[in-house]
Amino acid sequence: MLSRAFGFKVVCPGPDFAMLAKAVLSLGLWLQFAAGQNTPERGPQPSTSNSEGDLLFLLDSSGSVSYYEFSRVKEFMWDLVQPFTFGPRDVQTSIIHISTTPTMEFPFDRYLSSGTLQKAIRDTQQLMGDTNTGKALSYAKEKFFSDEAGARPDVPKVLVWVTDGFSTDDISEPMQLLKDMGVTVFIVSTGRGSYLELSAAASQPPEKHLYFVDVDDLPIITKELRDAILDVIQANRLHAVDITSSSFRLMWPKLLSQETGYYTLEYAPIDDLARKRTKQVSGAHTSLMLSNLAPETTYEVALIPESNVHYFPPQTTRVTTLAEETSPAQVLISESGPHSFHVSWAPTLDSVTSYQILYGPLPGNSAKLLEVDGEHNSTVVENLAPNTTYLVTVTAVYKSGKEKSLSAKACTQEEGSKVRHLRFEDMGPNTLKASWDSADGKVLGYRVRCRRQTGPSSVISVSPQIHSVILTDLASGTTNKVCVKPMYKNQPGKRLCRMVHMQPATEAQGYKHRQRA
Repeated sequence: MLSRAFGFKVVCPGPDFAMLAKAVLSLGLWLQFAAGQNTPERGPQPSTSNSEGDLLFLLDSSGSVSYYEFSRVKEFMWDLVQPFTFGPRDVQTSIIHISTTPTMEFPFDRYLSSGTLQKAIRDTQQLMGDTNTGKALSYAKEKFFSDEAGARPDVPKVLVWVTDGFSTDDISEPMQLLKDMGVTVFIVSTGRGSYLELSAAASQPPEKHLYFVDVDDLPIITKELRDAILDVIQANRLHAVDITSSSFRLMWPKLLSQETGYYTLEYAPIDDLARKRTKQVSGAHTSLMLSNLAPETTYEVALIPESNVHYFPPQTTRVTTLAEETSPAQVLISESGPHSFHVSWAPTLDSVTSYQILYGPLPGNSAKLLEVDGEHNSTVVENLAPNTTYLVTVTAVYKSGKEKSLSAKACTQEEGSKVRHLRFEDMGPNTLKASWDSADGKVLGYRVRCRRQTGPSSVISVSPQIHSVILTDLASGTTNKVCVKPMYKNQPGKRLCRMVHMQPATEAQGYKHRQRA
């Protein structure tokens, strides 16, 4: 999740968020499996062959970065540039290591294909040493404008600095020199860097050039950062944005005015140029939306400035539309209770007028129907029987009259399916007895989980007749979490948890406990 705070981007999925994301993903995959559906394949990446610039990665290769973090950053770098087209008239990339002494991994003009660049990034080795970022920035200033390093004189320059937020030398002066020479600076901090220092170092405004993100969550910012880089290296050329399966918007620099001429735009699929279409717009325009296009098709586009004052050469680009989206592509079941559950689906499309939710118990031949407006992507199904499996089918009704359906299974819980009155009894040093009252319904057993502050967690399963367990190895002075969950035929019931504090050995023997919501 991206959130904006204090004028910069913060990616803040903590442990609970990560667990939730994994749970949702697992549930989605299970539901697709249960419904006999395959995970939808990704469509082709939008073409970015209309970009030109020198892109330099300032890579923290010092000893303050772990091998795991270094590997994840390399994956991020490749994911970031993978859609680009590389070449002397397109994008060129290089890497400079931050270490005791800065080192250039390879010059800008060495790897001019995706395959060779991917291998070069993968083979990049960590150098260790000190985090002398200031030295690396001064070195980068030399290489950014050096023929020897393969840099080009009249193309946009972009620096992406990936850092854990720590530097052993000053960065302010060499970074300012880089920006004064026209380099656009993006900073990705994977540690606890100073916001004031990094916001001053990044290009302005910081909310567009500074990212704070955990190293495991770098993929969350990949597209947004790539788009921001494209805004820099596409600024002076015809390019496409807002690409969908049936449309894209063309943008170009201001060359004409209302009084000095007009633009002619020609476009056609590259495998059928005879289907060329032409549009004309006044010289005041700098963008145009093209629609009613075929999905997964590459178009050749030409912009011809028709000026009555100066000659401007035509600009061309190629744009690939995305695969056609269908909805629903995923159905999720959540918040299940004895008499209701929540149904959600994705994606929501403008081409869908409404959704129909058909649901009924399994086995059985009775079903009920709900209808939801096409702008919504969820609803609550109510008045259900407890401890029952339902088949839920979500059908999208398109404006064209077509329909697309996806099914999933959902289970309601046992009524009153929660353990009550979890309590503890001191059984001696580092030992407690946990007891609880039985849950309602046909319980198949209980599962007791103890998360120790120190030492391994443990899980104990007992039969439905047993309502207590002995917990050992609870170190004095620690706070431990104990949860009891009833198990039913279709799914687990709701768990009841307590936090248990073991008194230090120097104090009175015993424990304190409080309920954990």
